[in-house]
Amino acid sequence: MYVCMCHAVTEDQVKRAIDDGANTPRQIASGCKAGTDCGSCVRRIQALLGEHGARPCPTARLAARLGLADPGADAGPAAVPAPVPLRVA
Repeated sequence: MYVCMCHAVTEDQVKRAIDDGANTPRQIASGCKAGTDCGSCVRRIQALLGEHGARPCPTARLAARLGLADPGADAGPAAVPAPVPLRVA
C-alpha cells in the first residue's frame, strides 16, 4: 500500500526505514522523500512510527486523543486533513 503518492513510497519502505533507525517523519523523509511534497502522508508516517515503538510527535498524540488518527482505518478524501508541509534540512 502506498503511503506517499507524490513520491511512490510504500508502507513497507517506511517500515524498513523505521527498522533501520528512523524515529521521526523528518528522518524518514531524508531517506525516501515521503512527506516532503503535499504532506498528506505525514499522519500515516507518524502512526507507523508509533506502531513500531518510536515516540509519535505531539501532533500525532493530539490527533489520536481527538479521534482523528486511526491507523487501521482507510479515510476517504473528505476525512483527509489539510496538507502540512514538512521541511527537510
